[in-house]
Amino acid sequence: MAPKRDYYEILGLPRNASEQEVKSAYRQLALKNHPDRNPGDAQAEERFKEAAEAYGVLGDPEKRRRYDTYGHAGLGGAGGAGFDPTIFADFSDILGDFFGFGDLFGRRRGPRRGADLRYNLEISFEEAAFGTETQIKIPRAEPCKECSGSGAAPGTKPSTCPTCGGAGQVTFQQGFFSVARSCSHCRGSGRIVTEECPTCRGEGHVTNERTLQIKVPPGVDSGSQLRITGEGEAGPLGGPSGDLYVVLRAKEHALFRRDGTHLFCEIPVSFPQATLGATLDIPTLEGGKAKLTVPEGTQSGSVIRLRGEGVPQLGGRGRGDLHVLVRVEVPTRLSSDQRKLVQELAETLPIPDLESKEKSLFERMKDIFG
Repeated sequence: MAPKRDYYEILGLPRNASEQEVKSAYRQLALKNHPDRNPGDAQAEERFKEAAEAYGVLGDPEKRRRYDTYGHAGLGGAGGAGFDPTIFADFSDILGDFFGFGDLFGRRRGPRRGADLRYNLEISFEEAAFGTETQIKIPRAEPCKECSGSGAAPGTKPSTCPTCGGAGQVTFQQGFFSVARSCSHCRGSGRIVTEECPTCRGEGHVTNERTLQIKVPPGVDSGSQLRITGEGEAGPLGGPSGDLYVVLRAKEHALFRRDGTHLFCEIPVSFPQATLGATLDIPTLEGGKAKLTVPEGTQSGSVIRLRGEGVPQLGGRGRGDLHVLVRVEVPTRLSSDQRKLVQELAETLPIPDLESKEKSLFERMKDIFG
């Protein structure tokens, strides 16, 4: 059985694509490859089902989170693997403009949803690891209080659009299909404002600066996104608000670097400590200290792992490890007494057999290259 293709690759999207970009990409592929437009084309039908399967996962925030974390393996038993016929429940939104499915499912277009917003938030290395709460200020379109979002002047009401009869779309026949288009007269709202609200000039919304309290969970990293439902732009003429996407960027740390949930750092160790062994207090990301046991005879470049001293797993399932790279520092200046002691030590230590090491290396290369 051939391996499943990447869902982002199927839709032609980057992994940080917004919800609206996912929906738009799926809509284009579905329109292009729909079986009714490609009768008898098995490949087009397969592409149509493949796109529907990808949208069934990437269009669902929870399924997308599992897929981004674990790939296809994270969707087992969750309804994400394979073609999901329930995806057609969204066709009144995705394909309604072309096939008129809005009427088929008994739904009218009504006021449009507001646009999504993006806010770039820079946080510290520690805040990304352990979480934080912060306030942000965003300018956004909000429902006009003067007209309650209707766009009509106080004391008046919007009237039903005479072109579409309040449906928000006009329908006409094209071959075997009943094709629906958004009504250009009322812009799909089904209503006409005859006397505009003086505050919002008939738009139903005004721009204000809004302060939001944002909770950043532990374990996020640069590129992580937080979705705040309903905090995007207000929809035109009383339509529902879009969402706010907070995109995080974590600053670099002076001592630690990060790979997923694991931390890495480099610690200098003196020649006697590496030779005789030692127990050192090293800094942790929390700002405390951890005991690092340096075994006797530790070589420069050795890595010692401290379990559970890394970054918390996003979602609260344990922590990664701290990997400490040991760098043995050789003294560059010695007093006469120190030099004498080192010389005495050198006389008691065996001299490395370079010829033997070179031969061993040559034999290993011979085994590899024949």
